[in-house]
Amino acid sequence: MNKSLLFLPDISGFTKFVQTTEVEHSQHVIAELLEVLIGANTQDLQLAEIEGDALFFYKEQEVPSLEKLLAQIETMFTAFYSHLKLLEKNRICPCNACASAPKLQLKIIAHAGELQFINVQNKRKPFGTQVIEAHRLMKNSVVSDNYVLLSKELTDHIGLSDNYGSKLFSFKEGEDEYDDKIVNYLYSIIDKEELKLKPFSQAKKIKFDKAPPISYEKEYPVSAPELLEYITNYAYRHDWAEGADKFEYNEHEVTRVGTEHVCIVDGKHLNFITITKEGKPGQLVYGELTTTPPFVDELYQFYIISPLTTSSCKLEVEIYWKAKSPIKKLLLATVAKKLLRKNLERAVNGLYQFVEKM
Repeated sequence: MNKSLLFLPDISGFTKFVQTTEVEHSQHVIAELLEVLIGANTQDLQLAEIEGDALFFYKEQEVPSLEKLLAQIETMFTAFYSHLKLLEKNRICPCNACASAPKLQLKIIAHAGELQFINVQNKRKPFGTQVIEAHRLMKNSVVSDNYVLLSKELTDHIGLSDNYGSKLFSFKEGEDEYDDKIVNYLYSIIDKEELKLKPFSQAKKIKFDKAPPISYEKEYPVSAPELLEYITNYAYRHDWAEGADKFEYNEHEVTRVGTEHVCIVDGKHLNFITITKEGKPGQLVYGELTTTPPFVDELYQFYIISPLTTSSCKLEVEIYWKAKSPIKKLLLATVAKKLLRKNLERAVNGLYQFVEKM
């Protein structure tokens, strides 16, 4: 029987991350990162299991060449840290989970051996000694949380020597004792500065040189971060945004600049993208842009939250628009502006009633 590859990317710092940060947002961040790692699978690896903060891949009766394996490892590290950079640069949420996400790191454990399989609920899963050995290697004495570790069985198979070096990889010998047995491996600390991170679109902060045509403000009996969560977590929208039939959004994603959601009203889809603008020190700012209303070309809505005390804050909502055609400008001057103001007041008061019930 040919040897198989066992491949385990593991997010470092997960336990501390969850214990010391807001649970829901930390779960969303980890889910996003796991999706990114799965999407970075270039070697047709089979996903056997999602193990909390880790993924268990395998490639049955085949081990990629040294070049392909190192390329796969580099691709996953690059995708992982590229996404962390995106989360950091486009963040709007001040919570500890979102603020500390960039401190997460990645380690990858890889092993080779003959695999056995069992069937559990009609799903075929790797089983046996090699699976146990691969998971044991996750608990090692490498003094880092950002590395790749390859078992001796794997390095012998692909011909990786302890003097192999490149711009990204610098392998060293290591060993640990498991059940009175010495297990040897090669490992390389990954220097994040040597990764060519993927570019991403960082939205610019919107600027307006005039006062908003429509604005409304109200004080709320909750802290500023709490109110921001009620506004930016679309799971709550249906509870306070009267008139909307449905909201469509990615349930496993933390809202940040560039994220999208859809509001369905009377069967019509209004597409929104998250934006922001400069606020005063201490203020929290969340904005939405849509180009789908028929009476404007662009509609901007900003929620600006100012802390008053530890348990109260003031919300200011500003609405701007851009309308080019004379017909749209006429609609705004006669009907649409009144409708927008009415809907805004209804939403702000609905949000207040929702907050009081929470």
